[in-house]
Amino acid sequence: MEYVCRWLVVATGENAEPVVPNIKGIGDFRGVVRHTSEYKNGSGFSGKKVLVVGCGNSGMEVCLDLCNHNAHPSLIVRDSVHVLPREMLGRSTFGLSMWLLKWLPTTLVDRFLLIMSWLIFGDTARFGLERPKVGPLELKNKTGKTPVLDVGTLAKIKSGDIKIHPSIQSVGNHNVLFVNGRVEKFDAIILATGYRSNTPSWLKENRMFSEKDGMPRKTFPQGWKGEYGLYAVGFTRRGLFGSSMDAKRVSEDIEKLWRAEAKHLSMTMGRSFALQR
Repeated sequence: MEYVCRWLVVATGENAEPVVPNIKGIGDFRGVVRHTSEYKNGSGFSGKKVLVVGCGNSGMEVCLDLCNHNAHPSLIVRDSVHVLPREMLGRSTFGLSMWLLKWLPTTLVDRFLLIMSWLIFGDTARFGLERPKVGPLELKNKTGKTPVLDVGTLAKIKSGDIKIHPSIQSVGNHNVLFVNGRVEKFDAIILATGYRSNTPSWLKENRMFSEKDGMPRKTFPQGWKGEYGLYAVGFTRRGLFGSSMDAKRVSEDIEKLWRAEAKHLSMTMGRSFALQR
C-alpha cells in the first residue's frame, strides 16, 4: 500500500521497543529472564528470589508488586537517582512542579522539591539511593532521566523487604556476581531497562533521525521539523510537556504553509481567470 501525503508527522515516541542490555553470562542463567514489557504481575513469583535490573519508575513499581505477591525482590541501583513523593501538599508532584515553573526558575523549584522530599523521606542515601548533584527537573531537561515518583517502594526498601545491589559483573546458572564481589542465587531476573525509539527501522530517512538512537539529530527545542514536510512529535525526553510544545509548533507550521499555499493557489487561479476574460 502506498500513500501520498503533503506532510508526515512521526509520533511513535521515544519508547517504541524494549532495551535489553548485554549482561555477561545471561544466556547461561537457568531461571526466568523477562523484560518489564512482558511483566504482568508478581503472582508467578511468590516465594522466589527475583532480581530487578533498573531503578527507574518501572523497576521500583515491579519491586513493590513482587513484595505484594510474597516474592523476595532485590533491586540493582547502578547510578544516583531522585526519588520524589507522588504527592506534595495535597497535589500531585508533577502538577505542582508544572504550576511552580510558571512563576519560578527551575533551580528554585528543584530546591523546593528536594527540601520536601527530605522532610518526607529523610536521607535516601542511607538506603543505597544516592541523589544526583543536579536537581530532578534540571536533570530531566539535560538528560531526559525522569525522577522516580514513590508509590510505596521506599518503605519496603527501608524495612529490608527489598534489597539493594550494585551493578552485575556476570551471571551463571542461578548465580549472580555483583561488582562488589558478592554472589547470590536468584530464581528470576526482571529487566526494567527501559525502551528506545525504533524510528530508523521503518522510516527510511537519515537526515532528521539518527540511526544510533532513533532520536532527532537536532536537540530540543529544534528537533520537531525536518525537510519536505517531515515532522516529529514526542522525541524531546521531556514527557507530555515536550510533546505539547512539539505539537503546537507542528500545527502552527502546517497552518502557515497551508495558508501560504492556499493564497498562492487563489492568486494563480485569479490571474488565470483574468487572462481568459
